[in-house]
Amino acid sequence: MLQELSHMDRITQLQDEIQRLLTIMSSTIAYLTARSTFLQVSEQIPITKIRNPDKYDSPELFEANKNELVQDLIVKAKQIEYLIQSLPVPEPEEQQANRLQALERQMQDANEEYIQAVDRAKNLHRKISEFLRIMLDNADGPVGLVP
Repeated sequence: MLQELSHMDRITQLQDEIQRLLTIMSSTIAYLTARSTFLQVSEQIPITKIRNPDKYDSPELFEANKNELVQDLIVKAKQIEYLIQSLPVPEPEEQQANRLQALERQMQDANEEYIQAVDRAKNLHRKISEFLRIMLDNADGPVGLVP
């Protein structure tokens, strides 16, 4: 059971790291679209819009930031890869089916025990209720214990 919790912790870590990777990717796209300037890539397609110089970074700063974002993405991807490698090898399908059948039997046994316990509780409740009814009905005199 403890080992399964450890695997679940790894899966949770993996989910968290994937979420962080997506956040980095989203931030990267936002930065690249917000802080870049428009460049003409073809002579047939003119630039129709010009950004204010304080709205975009210098080419050197933009390139440095771009490289830093790429490094962040690579580091996060490697962390995710490491977490994936640390996950346990999936057990064979036949073994999973056997384990599930055993769990099903245990659940059925527990359910039968529960039903028996509920029946015992109902039976005891009925007996106690009858006894209390008899005691209350005979409150004026002795209760069936005659010396």
